[in-house]
Amino acid sequence: MKVLVAVKRVIDPNVKVRVKADQTGVETANVKMAMNPFDEIGVEEAIRMREAGTAEEIVAVSIGARQVQETIRTALAMGADRGIHVATDEDVQPLAAAKLLKAVVEKEQPQIVILGKQAVDDDAGQTGQMLAGLLGWSQATFASKIVLGNGDAEITREVDGGLETLKVSLPAVVTTDLRLNEPRYASLPNIMKAKKKPIEEMTPADLGVDAAPRLKLVKVVEPPKRKAGVKVESVAELVDKLRNEAKVI
Repeated sequence: MKVLVAVKRVIDPNVKVRVKADQTGVETANVKMAMNPFDEIGVEEAIRMREAGTAEEIVAVSIGARQVQETIRTALAMGADRGIHVATDEDVQPLAAAKLLKAVVEKEQPQIVILGKQAVDDDAGQTGQMLAGLLGWSQATFASKIVLGNGDAEITREVDGGLETLKVSLPAVVTTDLRLNEPRYASLPNIMKAKKKPIEEMTPADLGVDAAPRLKLVKVVEPPKRKAGVKVESVAELVDKLRNEAKVI
């Protein structure tokens, strides 16, 4: 079985994000970047599938400028076998990403595609669902457990009321939730080996896809600063403030 894992380069989640002065976006110059945490979970799950003997090859794919090859190398150091870089300097929105991934899937013919449930930069959470729709494949989102069977997969997913278990036929698109696994750290020998693993480059034009943005970002603003809290001396004073100042009771 071949597993295709999509990975995205985002601002490191531990970095405080700053809005640009002209409100056209967030500052990315001289900012530490990393693999999207949900995509790390996807890479780890693919590696575990191979270790269990259910997967034979893991292909990591990323879309973006040349710098995303660093993210692909991270996936290769974790254990992916080879990488695919769809090179574009455009702002790739979810639908365009899904179309590009569809073209890659048709070229690679994997049995399962794993994506993070969302990227921590735009929090759109749309690409996996759009990809499944474009392919006409089964889909299971927010997976917290994946058990591969003979031509199908049993997916436990998190919903508002608890856990839901689905059985989907393969090929399928799966998006990962936080509780699926704990990603491993890449060892130094594997980091060195990753430098020799192949990364195939292609462009949206090579794939026959128009990746031009369809949505226009008007502006980005920081949320308003919260007012400082106050201490109260008694329950009666708290109730009075909630009733007369906050007007919530």
